[in-house]
Amino acid sequence: MAQQTPKAVRLVKKYPNRRLYDTQSSAYITLADVKQLVLDNEEFQVVDAKSGEDLTRSILLQIILEEESGGVPMFSATALSQIIRFYGHAMQGVMGSFLEKNIQVLMDIQDRMAEQSQGLYKQQFGPEVWAQFMNVQTPALQNMMNNYIEQSRNLFVQMQDQMQDQTRNMFSAFPFGEPGAGGQGKPKKK
Repeated sequence: MAQQTPKAVRLVKKYPNRRLYDTQSSAYITLADVKQLVLDNEEFQVVDAKSGEDLTRSILLQIILEEESGGVPMFSATALSQIIRFYGHAMQGVMGSFLEKNIQVLMDIQDRMAEQSQGLYKQQFGPEVWAQFMNVQTPALQNMMNNYIEQSRNLFVQMQDQMQDQTRNMFSAFPFGEPGAGGQGKPKKK
């Protein structure tokens, strides 16, 4: 059985003059080229040419900013405000993981729909056909996503209630005061 060697990560260096240099093609590239690497599912890393600091996330955020400011934005001001509120909050790590997993679910749905369409129609649809298809399917897809989110919310509330019950049971053996008494519970009489 032949082993596949892991594909090397493409290295892009960012120079102080803000130019990006692709070490694989030995050429300067633009943010549009980096976006194309993302669309092509290329593994890459952007590093500061001088310090070696990883700048991949900041470059990806720049691409998102350009996409959001031109054309049709993906995020509303409300959604962006809510995301910002999670920074520094105890739920920050959970939020990042939640978004990442939900985006992966959407990608899986998209891939599955593409596979099914290819099986049905014996061809891969282009972007124009997908746009027309999604215009027709958007209400159904939004309804499905709303149901998914409602189920997730209910599951989270149920999980939170279970955690509170477990915590209450775990600490019931300790001689703490009554909740709401400011920690000044009545001492037990002997």
